[in-house]
Amino acid sequence: MPKISTKGTAMPSSPIRKLVPFAEHAERNGKKVYYLNIGQPDIKTPVVAQQAIKNADIPVLAYSHSAGFQSLREGLVRYYNGKNLPVALEDIIVTTGGSEALLFTFGSAMDEGDEVIIPEPFYANYNGFATASGVKVVPVEASIQNGFALPPIDAFEKAITPKTKGILICNPGNPTGYLYSQEELNQLKEIVIKHDLFLIADEVYREFTYDGAQHHSVLSMEGLEEHAIVVDSFSKRYSMCGARIGCLVSKNKAFMAAAMKFAQARLSPPTYAQIASEAALQTPQSYFDEVNAEYLERRNVLVDGLNSIEGVFCPKPKGAFYAVAEFPVESAEHFAEWLLSEYDYKGQTLMMAPAAGFYAKRELGEKQARLAYVLNIDDLKACIEILREALKVYPGRTN
Repeated sequence: MPKISTKGTAMPSSPIRKLVPFAEHAERNGKKVYYLNIGQPDIKTPVVAQQAIKNADIPVLAYSHSAGFQSLREGLVRYYNGKNLPVALEDIIVTTGGSEALLFTFGSAMDEGDEVIIPEPFYANYNGFATASGVKVVPVEASIQNGFALPPIDAFEKAITPKTKGILICNPGNPTGYLYSQEELNQLKEIVIKHDLFLIADEVYREFTYDGAQHHSVLSMEGLEEHAIVVDSFSKRYSMCGARIGCLVSKNKAFMAAAMKFAQARLSPPTYAQIASEAALQTPQSYFDEVNAEYLERRNVLVDGLNSIEGVFCPKPKGAFYAVAEFPVESAEHFAEWLLSEYDYKGQTLMMAPAAGFYAKRELGEKQARLAYVLNIDDLKACIEILREALKVYPGRTN
């Protein structure tokens, strides 16, 4: 029998989706399952994006430019400039989701065996993208006790080796929802300039900030022009995850020229999705105001509810729509499986993402799980009651 590649064997499975068979089994047994495991918003996609697809008259569904429609890139320039981010047309490549933007980044900025430093916990697919690119992830531990703030800068210093090519952050964070302050970004700016590294910022949740907090982009930081790389996406911002349109943004011309070769190799992003995305850029600010108000209420219901359960601790995030909670259990993964396979409360149970899969050092997340507050208020309240009652009878509870 032919052998699978070492790289294929090393590719990690998704902690977000690995419990799906348990959920499917629970539903076959008549249980209602609430899905808190995946960041799929229930917010409606802007009507203007849906209408653009319906109105599209395309006799020949042809390739687009490898960098994406010029009109879409021009729309993105206006979007970024509207955020006081000085971006030009040549600084943007449209990608098939933020995922492809990350793959292009690893391929363009790093050689096989090079290293990228990432504060953990981090978006689990960073591990997959790094593995696919032959890049080593070097984790720097953030702590749930201070809400997953940026680790001490000397921890980054200690992690830097001759193989280090960049530091990757998600801001606001997935899975933590942490929003980096200007001071924290300035600390990262100093270290990447000092060691001549890239600062890669995954900013796909830029629009989702709470409590008056402000998002600061690496694109706005003077002196980082040759170092900053931004990964962006339409998926969460416009609740159009299935469109699979993102973009790569950088003022580093050599980096963008290399990324363009990767873009040419995959030919072009999908046409209909680009049409929808270009139209989505016309979404009024009122849409985001309403969505943010909704997520703020959902965050408060979920996080306050979690913290009201004896033995559970969950810091309150200031961005995105995720929270990481620590449970009074030995294994959050076992607890999550048990919820789906052996437990229900009034015929209902839930699915969450064990946090160990978001850590390079899995043991750090053994008692933690990520929960996405992408469900309506009533469903989130039901989830809190399920967890409260489940922990009263779960055989693996530790206190």
